Amino acid sequence: MTKPTFGAHPFLLGFDQLERLVERTAKAGTDGYPPFNIEQSGENAYRITLAVAGFREADLTITVEDRQLLIRGRQAEEDAARIYLHRGIAARAFQRSFVLAEGVEVAGAALENGLLHVDLKRAVPEQVVQIIRIGRN
Repeated sequence: MTKPTFGAHPFLLGFDQLERLVERTAKAGTDGYPPFNIEQSGENAYRITLAVAGFREADLTITVEDRQLLIRGRQAEEDAARIYLHRGIAARAFQRSFVLAEGVEVAGAALENGLLHVDLKRAVPEQVVQIIRIGRN
């Protein structure tokens, strides 16, 4: 018996890519580092905030590839002469990804007090009514 797929439903035409999108989202980094918040900051605006203590702007990259927001962090090599008696602040490299809905764009990013804020905005699509003429073949 085959598993029914979302994209194969007869009333959902053109949504075959949605299942691939859901699978890609499920594979995104789930290790919990760095911790993050997602909040709605307006009717059509969102903010993702990541706790990136110890990272500088130069250590962070933010890209959007095929509707996937990728936030990566990699710190420069540490001074080998530094000796830790206890090391509780994580400084490992990370990659966080978020799939953006169609029409959602990155409005900007800011790093303040160890928090990386990525602001998103959704463009509200214009309602269009289209009349289709019936022709003869």
